[in-house]
Amino acid sequence: MEKTNVMRVLDQKKIEYKAHTYADTDAISGAEVAAVLGQDPDMVFKTLVTVGSPNKYYVFIIPVCRELDLKKAAKAVGEKKIEMIKSKELLPLTGYIHGGCSPIGMKKFFPTAIHTTAQDFNTIMFSAGKIGYQVELPLSSLQKVIRLQITDLCV
Repeated sequence: MEKTNVMRVLDQKKIEYKAHTYADTDAISGAEVAAVLGQDPDMVFKTLVTVGSPNKYYVFIIPVCRELDLKKAAKAVGEKKIEMIKSKELLPLTGYIHGGCSPIGMKKFFPTAIHTTAQDFNTIMFSAGKIGYQVELPLSSLQKVIRLQITDLCV
């Protein structure tokens, strides 16, 4: 399996993780990825990037089968209102493309929050920074790599 930037960051910081690939499948949605990998979709997370007041960006990590509550998310980061960034803005802003966005290894660090249910699992999975690749690790390990708050973010 090829190493992604996310895996290299984790290796550099000596953080153990389990790499998964679904590159040889037709899986597109998070639910499909979870099914192909034989994982509980509640422990597989997606990374969403939003914008608040002019040019203030925020990252939210939520279970793949859930929907981000924009009001809860805005409140969590102290904004009146936030909205999803446009797909075409994702790559220049983060260095990742839609479907391969990871909270680890973005071009720049943005305030980040993860949904409370991440605490319910021994490990969580999220994109390894490239479509077809996921990493699995404990929430505590993710917290060693990026600062994040744990809060209720879903509808």
